[in-house]
Amino acid sequence: MARKFIDCREYPSEMNCTVFMSADREDELLEAAVQHAVAVHGHTDTPELRETLRSMFKEELRKAA
Repeated sequence: MARKFIDCREYPSEMNCTVFMSADREDELLEAAVQHAVAVHGHTDTPELRETLRSMFKEELRKAA
């Protein structure tokens, strides 16, 4: 299972947020991203917000050992 991540720098905002989050489990990353979106960016925790955030997740590329 590849780690997933989300990077606020890829989504310009008025505050120029630079937060980067990653996790092994998508549900764990989603909870952290929702908390950040609500607390920092002023969003409301809705099913639509959760779906939008989930669609923004990317998989980390693993380097060959």
